[in-house]
Amino acid sequence: MSAHAEPLGGHGPADHGHGDDHAGHPPPIHYSSRINPGIVGIFLFIGSEIMLFGSFFTVYFFVRVVNHPAHWPPLAPDGIPYERPWFVALVNTCILVTSSFTMHWATVSVKKGNRTGLQAGMVLTFLLGLTFLLTQVIEYHRIGFNTSDTAFASVFFGLTGLHGCHVFIGLCILLAMTVRSFRGHFTPEHHHGIEIGGIYWHFVDVMWIVVYVTVYIL
Repeated sequence: MSAHAEPLGGHGPADHGHGDDHAGHPPPIHYSSRINPGIVGIFLFIGSEIMLFGSFFTVYFFVRVVNHPAHWPPLAPDGIPYERPWFVALVNTCILVTSSFTMHWATVSVKKGNRTGLQAGMVLTFLLGLTFLLTQVIEYHRIGFNTSDTAFASVFFGLTGLHGCHVFIGLCILLAMTVRSFRGHFTPEHHHGIEIGGIYWHFVDVMWIVVYVTVYIL
């Protein structure tokens, strides 16, 4: 009986040779989904950002419903109603929506191996995003009220400023992507950097439409 027994945990000499195949390096990573982990990660991040914006929208509607149920926007301390520059914001909205199309052009181009289209799309997207942000800064400078005036002023700057911070972060990402595209770092097989950055930029654009309708129109 003992002559035919095998050692505990052992599988013979042949198995020792098989185990040495992975001695120098780990086995390849196995993904449970066909979706790239980076894509899953950016969608999870966007989910957390939606909750952040949701908290700001909650404050905005709370201030509107509870403090100023009859008239919106409320009167400024000097008795003059607040004027929301909806037309300037509309132009800015068109600029940002256009940047989504140029970002999509860049993403499609890199998947097709069109390096010129990728570079042109990235440059245009960055310039349009920069124009949006500079226009918002100019709007802040000329709007005529400050964050400390009333609750409306606080939530106005809070919502639009939060989105402006996201645009600034998006511009930093776009700049890195643009530089990398001119250095030839992206190919049809390796383009997830462009795709992930594009998803974030599309989120910024869609969120601005919600902010614009809520703050400037309703």
